[in-house]
Amino acid sequence: MEHGGLLCVCLLSVCVYAVAGEPIGTTVINCATQPEVINLTPVDEGYEGDVELITGIPGGTNVLLVPYAFPEHLEYVEMIFTLGDTTAMIRTKKTLDADALKGTDRVLYYSIKCDDLFGYENSRKLQLNDLNDNSPVFAERLYTTEISETLSVDTEVVRVKAEDADSSPANSQLTYSFTPPSEYFIVEGTGAFILKKRLNYNEAQTFTFTLTAQDFGGKSDTTTVVFNVIDSDNQNPYFTHSLYQAAIQENENGVFTDILPEAIQAQDGDMGINMAVTYSISTVSPNAYERNFNIDPNTGVLSVVTAFDREEMSSTIVSVSIKAAQTDDPLKTADAVVSITVQDVNDNAPTFETADYTETLLENSPANAVVFKAIITDLDEGGFVGTLRILPESAPFSIDPDGTVRVKDSAALDRETTQNFEFQIEATERDAPNHVTTAQVTLTLIDENDNSPTFSQTMYVGEVFADQEVGMQLVQVEANDPDDHINGEIKFSIEFGNDAGYFLLDEDTGVITLANTIPFEENMILEFPLYITATDRGIVPRTSAAQVVIRAPGNSNPQFLQEVFTGVVEEEQEPGAFITKVSFLKLPGDETPVTLQVTSEGDKFSISNDGELTTTVKLDFDEGLHEYSVRISITDGTNTDNAVVEVSVTDINDNSPVFTSESVTEVVPENAEVPLDITAVAATDKDDSFNKEIRYSLRGGDAKFSIDPLSGMVSLVGGLDREITAQYSVLVLAEDQGHPVKSATATLTIQVSDINDNTPKFSQDAYRVEVLETEAVDFTLLTLSAEDPDEGVNGIISYSISEQSPSSDPATFALDATSGVLRLVQPLDYSEVKEYTLKIQASDGGTPSMVGSASVVVVVKDVNNKPPEFNQEMYEVSVYENLASGASILLLEVTDRDEGGFSNGNFLVSPSDTFEINKQGLVSLKKDVTLDRETTDKYNLEVVAVDQPTEGLRATAQVEITILDYNDNTPQFPSIPDPLEISEGSYTEEAPGEILAIVPTDADLGPNAEVTLSLATPHPLFQIREDGMLLAVANLDRETTEIYELFVKASDNGSPQRENIKSIRVQLLDVNDNKPEFSLSSYVSSILLKDATEGVMVLKLSATDPDFGDNALITYSFSEGSSKYLALNSETGEVTLTSEVTALTEDTVVEMTAMATDHGEPPLHSTAGVEVNLRLASMIDNVAFLKTSYNFSLSENQPEGTTVGQVLASSGSNLYNVSYALKTHGELFSISSDGSILTLAELDKEQEEWYILDVEAVDTRTPPTSAMTTVRVQVEDVNEPPQFPDDVYEASVFNIAPYKTPVIQVKASDPDVGEQAELVYSLTDSSSFDIDRASGLVYVVSAVGQDGDTTELEVKATDPRGLSSTTKVKVQVHGDASSSDVVIISLNQPANIVENKISELESALGKVLQWTVTIIQVTSSNGGTADSRALRNSVRTLVSLVALADEDVVSSEEVRKKLRSESAAVTTELSSVFGAGVQFELVSNSQSASPDMSIVIALGVLLGVFGVLVIVLGVLFARSKTKMHRDDDKVSFDMEQRDQDYTNKDRKDSAGSWKQRRDSNTDSRKNSMRSTLAF
Repeated sequence: MEHGGLLCVCLLSVCVYAVAGEPIGTTVINCATQPEVINLTPVDEGYEGDVELITGIPGGTNVLLVPYAFPEHLEYVEMIFTLGDTTAMIRTKKTLDADALKGTDRVLYYSIKCDDLFGYENSRKLQLNDLNDNSPVFAERLYTTEISETLSVDTEVVRVKAEDADSSPANSQLTYSFTPPSEYFIVEGTGAFILKKRLNYNEAQTFTFTLTAQDFGGKSDTTTVVFNVIDSDNQNPYFTHSLYQAAIQENENGVFTDILPEAIQAQDGDMGINMAVTYSISTVSPNAYERNFNIDPNTGVLSVVTAFDREEMSSTIVSVSIKAAQTDDPLKTADAVVSITVQDVNDNAPTFETADYTETLLENSPANAVVFKAIITDLDEGGFVGTLRILPESAPFSIDPDGTVRVKDSAALDRETTQNFEFQIEATERDAPNHVTTAQVTLTLIDENDNSPTFSQTMYVGEVFADQEVGMQLVQVEANDPDDHINGEIKFSIEFGNDAGYFLLDEDTGVITLANTIPFEENMILEFPLYITATDRGIVPRTSAAQVVIRAPGNSNPQFLQEVFTGVVEEEQEPGAFITKVSFLKLPGDETPVTLQVTSEGDKFSISNDGELTTTVKLDFDEGLHEYSVRISITDGTNTDNAVVEVSVTDINDNSPVFTSESVTEVVPENAEVPLDITAVAATDKDDSFNKEIRYSLRGGDAKFSIDPLSGMVSLVGGLDREITAQYSVLVLAEDQGHPVKSATATLTIQVSDINDNTPKFSQDAYRVEVLETEAVDFTLLTLSAEDPDEGVNGIISYSISEQSPSSDPATFALDATSGVLRLVQPLDYSEVKEYTLKIQASDGGTPSMVGSASVVVVVKDVNNKPPEFNQEMYEVSVYENLASGASILLLEVTDRDEGGFSNGNFLVSPSDTFEINKQGLVSLKKDVTLDRETTDKYNLEVVAVDQPTEGLRATAQVEITILDYNDNTPQFPSIPDPLEISEGSYTEEAPGEILAIVPTDADLGPNAEVTLSLATPHPLFQIREDGMLLAVANLDRETTEIYELFVKASDNGSPQRENIKSIRVQLLDVNDNKPEFSLSSYVSSILLKDATEGVMVLKLSATDPDFGDNALITYSFSEGSSKYLALNSETGEVTLTSEVTALTEDTVVEMTAMATDHGEPPLHSTAGVEVNLRLASMIDNVAFLKTSYNFSLSENQPEGTTVGQVLASSGSNLYNVSYALKTHGELFSISSDGSILTLAELDKEQEEWYILDVEAVDTRTPPTSAMTTVRVQVEDVNEPPQFPDDVYEASVFNIAPYKTPVIQVKASDPDVGEQAELVYSLTDSSSFDIDRASGLVYVVSAVGQDGDTTELEVKATDPRGLSSTTKVKVQVHGDASSSDVVIISLNQPANIVENKISELESALGKVLQWTVTIIQVTSSNGGTADSRALRNSVRTLVSLVALADEDVVSSEEVRKKLRSESAAVTTELSSVFGAGVQFELVSNSQSASPDMSIVIALGVLLGVFGVLVIVLGVLFARSKTKMHRDDDKVSFDMEQRDQDYTNKDRKDSAGSWKQRRDSNTDSRKNSMRSTLAF
């Protein structure tokens, strides 16, 4: 049975081994002889798993894992072995790390010891391959170094090093790089920064680099390296800018607050030294303003001490030359110029030429007509700059920026309405303080005869009866003329129609009387049309006319009512265009039909039997006749009458204006006075009347030109400057007054001719030139140049000198008039004159000539004649031997009393391979040269100073340079054995153990050679004495650490300190100070007696001893208790059965104490308990669940702690207990000690229906066994009521909303799965509203009578199982809307699409209308009346809407008006809702027939009946009563005339106006018209 148990363990081991993978190596243990060390196959660091499979272990032999050389290596491995096994497995305890084993060259050491009599150790070495798993690390995150700007190139600046913890060179070797790249430095592979370019402090004071150390595997670390550059004194001061600009207002003094490009500042060129400077003013130009300025010598702040008056200055620019000098050396200077602009202050108000203007103007003057021009002046710079306006603004006049007063509103210039206008012109300056000046204007309108007399009626009617008397008044005409004086006096006259002389007209009163009796004709009505004119007495009189008809009753055959009719028709009308309807009479009751026909111009006109005259072809006003006399006739077959229709063809605007020339060029001088008429650009138009009236306008011209809108005259209205613009291209636009407007364009090119209006300007206002006093005559100093932007001779320049200061005779200088070359013409003498100032002129060739000026300063330079001088004859200086290559050592001071001092001198030094001197006298170490005090400790040099390169004067001095020592040698260690040895034991600082005396050396001297030893990293076990002795000062335990690696540091006392670090190893020798340790404190084993035989191993004792050699050799024995059933092998620790075990008849437990003793001196031991169970019955060795899986269920929403179910597991023996654990869903469930599963929270089926739990059972065996089972938990549904998201909903509708108008949609949610769509909605107690049961849409039933009320509705949602919930809906009914406020639009979109986008449609319409839009109905329709053109397709949806402004309803008229005016914007917004192609139209609301039309219809019926009655009466009584004839005739005539008035009113008006025009040009017309009595 025990063998079976061992087999089970072995199978388990094999299973784990297969999972872990193959071991690194498989070896056979040697317990018979001392074996060689075995090197296992190398493995990469980071390895975890089986290392070595050890085979061949003798049966019953115990094996131990013991240290081999390095006890700490056992931290990485452990041995899996059971006594009695023939194999053991070495596996890792933690990840193998090659870097941690760097001290043993990445080799892991361990041994497997045979725990027998001989105790041989099988030693192993496992080579770990280093992986690149460590990044480099810098010791510091920031390195800072100071560098002199004189440091030599190729000098090492600093050395920065990083460490990589990887143990192999391949992974720990580093390369260095830095960013940003720099031309000044490189970095070497050692981490050393090397200077590669000379430094300049002024260019860069600091260099900051990010240094990267990277290994070959790409891992890296970064640090920051900062170099601070140290300055040296070798530069002159400088201004931040050579030219400054400043401005100050006139009348103002004080400091300049705004100087450009920045405040005046000078500083030492050596910015690191930055010696203070003093400021001064050198010159001021013009020099008259020298005393106006002051400069602070310390701050350089420039100020004005005497204010300027700009109006008194010839130029507003003043140049101030300033100088800055170093306080320690006044000869080190810098110069700059400040250009100062004196700005104008608006201190003068504008003035008009007169305070009061009195003007006259003809009334009816056209818009833009010039009234007069006001002249405004301003003494300030630029003259008057501001705005002009007319006050009050309601005055019908405007004013141009140049002061021209024009007519703004021609319609207001009506003398008959307003005779006098009084207004003001206000001139307001643009700039503060915005002076304002006004002038008074009084304007009187002069009367124009612009009103024709106006008759009180267009038609007067008079009648003459049988009782006529000469002189009787028949009718009086009246007329009025509002013009003044004679323009308003009227006289009347009869122009036509009185040929027979029957009538007399009083020219003053307008009374018409009967002059002669009229002979009546039987059965005829005589008509006498008189044409009366009213004429005023103006110089050009105006006339108007009226018609007077005098009728005398009579009888007639069928005939036209007029001999001449008139008609008007537009050109280009399609054939069939209506012209007029002629009137005619025939005998009443006569059934004979009448025929009307056109007897002339029949190819163009036709007439119907109803009298309608129409066209038969298109008429052309432009190419054809304007008027046609169309003869017509009427006949009944017996009698015929003729008449004429005068047809006027009216023009339409079908021709565009045409310019005579499309391109015109004119030349205007640039000094032309404004205004100036340039040319007229005229166009013609073939149309007539307004269609041919042309108005002109300009495009372009930069507001320099204007055009008369009537004549096309182009005028100059702005000043010209050829140098700015030499040519203008202006587009002339001609537009007629027709509808639509037609236009044409022409191009006017205006070339600006040159005048001499520019002064020549030198390239500089001031020139400066230096010349040696020894220069020969005719030496050229410089060439001057000036420019003149004028053309031709106006731009030709000649040069001259107007003044020389100081003067001389003859003159010292000459200036070539043509080339501008300035030459020397007299010898110079520095001792007499050091500087000349010349005033020069540049004159152009214009008439008159214009002159520009400038100045030239000629500085005379001295010649060298004094030798230089050193400030001392002998210079002594000391430097350290580590001085950088190229470093500065000494600055020699030399003076020279010649002008300029020694500034042009240089130095020579005696031949030297080590030192050099520059032009400034700076002695320095040569580049690529270093000093070594040990080789040479002193140098002597001879230096010569030469004041100029050629023929220079000299001086000599001696320089002695002493070399000081520098700590440049590192301490060195002597030869040290490896390893050092010392026995393990107890040591203290008072009683240390001496290991070795270490004495280092240092080649330096003094403190630099004084060496101190220490441990680089302080160690608690070791110290170094002052004499260099390495000491052990604490307990040393070989079993803990066998070898120590120490780092000894040797440091000298130099500055900077230098040190050397050496690695040494200390190995501990073993002492028997550890007793054996059993692997277990108690050994327990069980075996069935039926399987027990002699020699069967029950268990194996195993103990280890960390000591070495004999000190680690172990012997086993029983110290307490004994049993005849068991035997112990003292070497292997195997416990086996004896032959006595066969005599057992019952379960027996044997308990003893085992002892392990080592072979050291003295020997040490330890004990462990042993228990062996000898049993008769079998046992279950594993825990197991009663079921492989469990299924439980519970209702959702149960409280926490509800029992779900119970699982059970058995250990198979009452000796062992079982515990349970949940492996999944521990946040929702728990399990008790008896296997009961409980809830930790309420469960919701809608969130999760199934939970799968993994439950583990573990027994108390050693080692414990475990089992798993699966538990499925189903959450069962519990019906839950629906839920509304809101407790109250609010909505509003209009009282006019129709049935089924949507109000609001409410939605409830059901937590139960699958029942969301099965909710049923209902509404409680409401006759005005209802709800869709499926969708929850509340809609209107009827809102009539609820104006202003708020109705509260209760909506219920019920699920399929009867649970429900409710919510409130508050509906406000707006009562301020009526059906007349509803606007209907039509959309070419399907109704269902519109209904789905109601909210978007409301937003879109509201965005355009700027009102709140509410849609109250959407219907599908194919009919309706549209206000505009019809939709393009048949789909048509009507949308009824109401608009609200705040809370008020907007009338439908306003909404419709705005929809029309914003139709384009409405279409754009609708496109964003419905897509491209959407169209909308306004639809008229249905209306009943017009009341007025009903009245007309009723009246027509009544008149018709009445007419029939009159005709019947006339037939019966015609011959009996003459008066009745007249009355009946009058009634019949009036009836027919009313009919004509109703149907053709507009045409008759047109005919009447045509007749007036015709009568004014015709001398003969018939005097009367015959008319048949209508009986």
